[in-house]
Amino acid sequence: MTVGLRFINDMNRKILSLAIPSIIANITTPLLGLVDTAIVGHMGSEVFIAAIAVGGSVFNLLYWCFAFLRMGSSGMTAQAYGANDAVGQGLVVYRSLLLASGAGVVMIVLSRPIALAVLRFMEVEGPTFDLALTYISIAVWGAPAVLGLYSLSGWFLGMQNSRLPMWVSIIVNVTNIGVSLLLVYGLGWGIAGVASGTMAAQWCGFLIGCLLLRHHYRPSFPGWSEIARWSGLRRFFSINMDIFLRTFCLVAVTLWFTRAGASQGEMVLAVNALLMQFFMLFSYMMDGFAFAGEALAGRFTGASDWGSLKRCVKSLMLWGAVLAALFSTFYFIGGEWVLGILSSQRDVVSASDEYLPWAVTVPLAGFAAFTWDGVFIGATRTREMLLSMIVAVAAFFAVYFTLFTRWGNHALWLAFVVYLFSRGALQTFFARRIINE
Repeated sequence: MTVGLRFINDMNRKILSLAIPSIIANITTPLLGLVDTAIVGHMGSEVFIAAIAVGGSVFNLLYWCFAFLRMGSSGMTAQAYGANDAVGQGLVVYRSLLLASGAGVVMIVLSRPIALAVLRFMEVEGPTFDLALTYISIAVWGAPAVLGLYSLSGWFLGMQNSRLPMWVSIIVNVTNIGVSLLLVYGLGWGIAGVASGTMAAQWCGFLIGCLLLRHHYRPSFPGWSEIARWSGLRRFFSINMDIFLRTFCLVAVTLWFTRAGASQGEMVLAVNALLMQFFMLFSYMMDGFAFAGEALAGRFTGASDWGSLKRCVKSLMLWGAVLAALFSTFYFIGGEWVLGILSSQRDVVSASDEYLPWAVTVPLAGFAAFTWDGVFIGATRTREMLLSMIVAVAAFFAVYFTLFTRWGNHALWLAFVVYLFSRGALQTFFARRIINE
């Protein structure tokens, strides 16, 4: 019994040593979103809140499609770490950074037509359209830095080091908040100030990340011929393509969620934007444990240590359930207080009260999906993760189109809850193939 408890405690220590720095890093991201929303929420009109929501959705589409740069890097690096493969570790980071650089440049070139197409698809008009387009046209210049940071963060995590991404993330987000406040309130730049602050901080973070990579690891450059070797590239792109398609499904749900809110008017769009901050706060906390799952599941898979993998999964699920219960309780008790901090527009806050119970439900419905995502990525079992996402997206749209004409925005939130729960349930089914190897 004592030996068993020691194993559990050792596993929890491993999880927390990776999760806590990731949570500290991640918590700055939703706080950044909260501050940005609060800045524009006190500018006198719901149009500014709506513009930030729409502009953020466009960047979700652009950046989330390349989230595989972080997730794929962490899983493959962690497996190379578990197998003591120094060459494999270097190959992952250089392949990922090369792809990130090219994708960032392409994103800048195509940003305006993509932004126009997305904004028109979302049926955004008038001042919201103009403000969102201004935000996008400035912030997109940070794209190469953002994608490069994805690669570096995933690689550091795969090396079982979540402290370096923590410091980089803190610097990026604190700088972003400080510069945005200065430009908006000090210089009166409005939406352009928020976008400029974001872009400047992203480049600062990427340069710091490169310096940390060189100082702490100095991964040897394997040569272009080895980087371009087809056998390695095939696995690299196969794993990343599954993650890309899975992320595309995730973006489709998020984009449709914003579009459905916009189709009901600027008030509902603003309400959904405020309530989504509740989900984002929970998701970034849960991602800390998902990141720990990526690093540890990859490490144990690379070392073929299936017993430790099983213990890791059990501990991660327990942590996820506890966090979900705590967040749902907090939102139930203090949700109205949080809404009042986010916006001084009393009509927006009042309209949000009707949909607050959905924000309370989301953590309980979604914690399993977040947890399994980390395990599946670390074990590079991305095909099963993709299949789970496809079925969950189908469930989202089935609920939405069936009930929206009768329930309106409530149907939209119900569809989102069903989508989150379906992901976790299906991944639990598929996980038997992973943990029973």
